[in-house]
Amino acid sequence: MITEIAQIEIKPGTEKDYEIAIARAVTLPSPAGFHGFELHRSIEKPSRYRFIAKWDTVEAHDAFRSSEKFGEWRALVGPYYAAPPEVEHTVTVVSTL
Repeated sequence: MITEIAQIEIKPGTEKDYEIAIARAVTLPSPAGFHGFELHRSIEKPSRYRFIAKWDTVEAHDAFRSSEKFGEWRALVGPYYAAPPEVEHTVTVVSTL
């Protein structure tokens, strides 16, 4: 399993609307290889979020990004982005969870 971490900058003043859009996006059917996500909001920079998702593989995430489902997801949340998200994939090497 891999972790997708996206840093997302939202247009200031639209944070609550973005959070509502994410809640709507959660109701979309889950793509293959997806295991869920968490959305974290920065305390120091309230227009900055970290989206942390679990996937079977990077390829599963890439397949989603090429799908019609991704277009639906992006239509809901994309209007709030101040800039394109910075996305990277990680593997856990040490954990206390």
